[in-house]
Amino acid sequence: QVQLAESGGDLVQPGGSLRLSCAASGITFRLYAMGWYRQAPGKLRELVASITSGGITNYAGSVKGRFTISRDNAEKTVYLQMNSLNSEDTAVYYCNAHVARSEYWGQGIQVTVSS
Repeated sequence: QVQLAESGGDLVQPGGSLRLSCAASGITFRLYAMGWYRQAPGKLRELVASITSGGITNYAGSVKGRFTISRDNAEKTVYLQMNSLNSEDTAVYYCNAHVARSEYWGQGIQVTVSS
């Protein structure tokens, strides 16, 4: 059974930092491209950052320079370090794993940026 378990979401003040983690089980993690998506109320789900099986990263323009995605294949975990958070980063964040025609999603975790 495939499971992507997100953790690290919280309420944080503007300018603060958070690190999200996504622990995978039931997949050959090292073969999968991993991504973080987010969905704010009333908006479509959007890609935040992704990292290929080879470690190539990609970021949405709105987070470039503030967020960093990384992966630890030994721990089967992908991380999203988020710095300089602002209110527009408030959303439910989802972990995604995909390779070829296989794709899996985590249940989502809330990140709220507010004073």
